[in-house]
Amino acid sequence: MFSRAEIQEAQFEWLRTFADHAAVAIANARAFEEVARLRQQLELERDYLREEVREALAFGEIVGQSPALQTVLKQIDLVAPTDAAVLILGESGTGKELVASAIHEHSPRRDRALVRVNCASVPAELFESEFFGHVKGAFTGALRDRVGRFQLADRGTLFLDEVGEIPIALQGKLLRVLQEGQFERVGDDTTRKVDVRIIAATNRDLKRDVETARFRHDLYYRLSVFPIELPPLRERREDIPALAAHLLRLACARLKRPEMRLTSQDLAALERYDWPGNVRELQHVIERAIILGQGGRLRFDTALPRRQLGSESAKQRQTAVVGPRPTATVVPEAEVRRRERENVLAALEQARWKVYGPGGAAELLGIKATTLASRMRALGIERPE
Repeated sequence: MFSRAEIQEAQFEWLRTFADHAAVAIANARAFEEVARLRQQLELERDYLREEVREALAFGEIVGQSPALQTVLKQIDLVAPTDAAVLILGESGTGKELVASAIHEHSPRRDRALVRVNCASVPAELFESEFFGHVKGAFTGALRDRVGRFQLADRGTLFLDEVGEIPIALQGKLLRVLQEGQFERVGDDTTRKVDVRIIAATNRDLKRDVETARFRHDLYYRLSVFPIELPPLRERREDIPALAAHLLRLACARLKRPEMRLTSQDLAALERYDWPGNVRELQHVIERAIILGQGGRLRFDTALPRRQLGSESAKQRQTAVVGPRPTATVVPEAEVRRRERENVLAALEQARWKVYGPGGAAELLGIKATTLASRMRALGIERPE
C-alpha cells in the first residue's frame, strides 16, 4: 500500500491541486454555515421587528398628563441612559411594553436590537433552547443550529415580559446568565459571553411570590434594581379623553375608516367605566365602537361591556386588595388551582371558547391571550370537540 519510491513532480502537482480544492471546499462549508447562521438571525430579528411594529401600531406612544403618568415618564428619563435592570410592574393592559420600548429607545443601546420574549408562552421543556439556543442534533427536532434570545440581544436589550410566569425550577438558569453574562447552547460545551441589558415586566405580586417560594429571591433582587410601577387606567381617569382620541385616530387608520370624533357623551361613558383591562381594553372598545358605528357616529352604548363598574366599585376593589385582612384563611395550592381552573373555564364558556380578540376569554379575564393559552395548558384545559 505504501511505497518508498520517489514521488514524481506530476504527483506533487496533483496533491497540491487536491489540497487547494480541499481548502476551498472547507472554506466554502464554513462560509455556508456562517451564511445560514446570519440568515436565521436576520429572520428572527425580522419577526421581532414585526412584533414591535404591531405593538407600536396598536398603542402608539405614551399619552397622558396625569401626575401618576408624569411620575412614570420621569422614571424612564432617569433610568434609560443607564444599564440598570428595570422591573416594570402593573396590571395587564397598562402599557408595560410601551415603557420597555421607551427605555430602550432613550438608551445608549438604541441602535441595537430590543428582543422581546413572552415568558408565559415558552414551554418548560423548551426554555433553555428558547433563551440560549441549541446546536443541530441536540434533541429530537433540532434540525439545525438555533440562535437563542440572549445571543440575539447581545449589546442590545432583552425584554422579559411576564417574567413571573417562569417556573421556579428554571429560574436558576436565567439567574446564572444574568450574574455571569455567559451561557452554553443546548448540546454545546462552548461558553458564550453576552452583553445584554435586562428589562422585565409582570402583572404578578413578585414580593408575595418570593415569600411563598414561587419566585427566587436572588433573581427578584437581580431584576428589580429599578422598579417602575404603572398605574391602572381607573387611577388616571383624567388621561382618558386624550388617550381615547389618540387610540381613535390609530384605529380609524388601521381599520381604513374616515376620521371620527368623540362626543361629550362618549367621553362621559368612557370615564364612568372601570377599565379592568386598562388601556388594552380601551383600545378594543374603541375598535368595536368604530365597527358598530354608522353615519360617522361611534356606538359606545353597544361597544362597552354591559356591566359598568364605576369609580366607587374600583375603590372598594382596591380596599379589598390592599387593606388589612385579619380574618383571611390560607387556601391550599390544590384549592387555588381548582378555583383558577373553574374561573378560566367560566370565562371560556362565556366567550364560547374564543381566546383571542375582542370579547375573548383573555379580555374577560384581563390578561394576554398568550398568558391564557399557557394557563390552559398548565391546568389541562382543552377545547371540547
